[in-house]
Amino acid sequence: MGFEFFIGRRYLRARRKQAFISLISILSTAGVTVGVMALIVVIAVMAGAQTEFRSRILGVDSHAILMRYGGEISNYRDLIEKVRREEGVLSVRPFIYAQSMLRSSSGASGVVLKGIDPPSEVEDGIDGLGEAFRKLYAVPQGGNQGNHSAPIVLGKELGRKLNVAEGDTVYLISFRGMVSPIGHVPAMKRYRVAGFFASGMYQFDEAYAFVQLPDAQSMLKLGDAVSGLEIRVNDIYQADSVAERIQNHLGFPYWTKDWMQMNANLFFALKLEKTAMFVILTLIVLVAAFNIASTLIMMVMKKTKDIAILKAMGATDGIIMRIFVIKGMVIGGIGTLLGVIFGIVICFVLKHYPFIKLPGNIYYFTTLPVQLQVADVATIALAAIGICFIATLYPARQAARLNPVDAIRYG
Repeated sequence: MGFEFFIGRRYLRARRKQAFISLISILSTAGVTVGVMALIVVIAVMAGAQTEFRSRILGVDSHAILMRYGGEISNYRDLIEKVRREEGVLSVRPFIYAQSMLRSSSGASGVVLKGIDPPSEVEDGIDGLGEAFRKLYAVPQGGNQGNHSAPIVLGKELGRKLNVAEGDTVYLISFRGMVSPIGHVPAMKRYRVAGFFASGMYQFDEAYAFVQLPDAQSMLKLGDAVSGLEIRVNDIYQADSVAERIQNHLGFPYWTKDWMQMNANLFFALKLEKTAMFVILTLIVLVAAFNIASTLIMMVMKKTKDIAILKAMGATDGIIMRIFVIKGMVIGGIGTLLGVIFGIVICFVLKHYPFIKLPGNIYYFTTLPVQLQVADVATIALAAIGICFIATLYPARQAARLNPVDAIRYG
């Protein structure tokens, strides 16, 4: 290939009267560079968003849940022991989940009330609540202790909405109240704000409130029953198989759902958006590839006599074709290399210097998430090289088909 590379390299350095072709080559290279760079940055942001969603969702919710058709679970302690014996299960914890309302001296807001058991040693630090759990169970279980109100932990945005600080009093209103002579009366109980948590997801932080499990049972009049069991597994990507195995062993009336099923719409939308952005931004590379094809076509027209002389000296059609393919691939290769370098640099800057801020009440996160994956970069680079290679085939084939006699006679 030394001869073909030598001729192709000479053709890249256009003479003064062929400066226009050289300019088109530079623009083609720039087009490929911009396309590859944009693809890498956008796909890295989409991959970062997917990872960020997953980590933040699993920071508040469990890997899988076990619930019962038709209502609460009363024999949950026996179920916990059965579920713990399943392979791949890391921990099991009962929970209560209900819609309620919180009222403070400054306002009121609907909340998702969650009653939780204290985390075990294996769970401590993986729930995303950390200090909030410890503050919640800093006082003994069982509601009011003497003159002390039961503790409650609020999402940071929820606390801001209610205008409360740590140690303030709030009133939890449950619609599972009692029937009196004047009708249904909601139950109300006083709580002390023990702390706040920030999951980083506005939708969680503005809606969730955590109380001790016995307090939730008392408030919602559930006795010793719970809404379900939260299950954490060793491998989050095997949560679906573990949940399915637990459901098959327990049978009806129990059912399970893993974190991928609970957030299927969100992750499917992210995957679809990532694919759509890849297709759309690939069009930039495609336009640059058309420029490469145009450059080669004009080069073939300018080098008709040269091609004829090479063929007269014994150059085969394959050699002529490879000369122009090499010229096009050099343009595409340089553009792809520069695009990869610039794309990686931009991703590095965005990841380590998060100067782009996003409104938390609109987006799930406040900074632009970036996760650069080797597989994505390799796919983008190979796709760009492939498009550029296809763009070189037609002009290279036309050059190879030139008749040397006609080229010398009419060139």
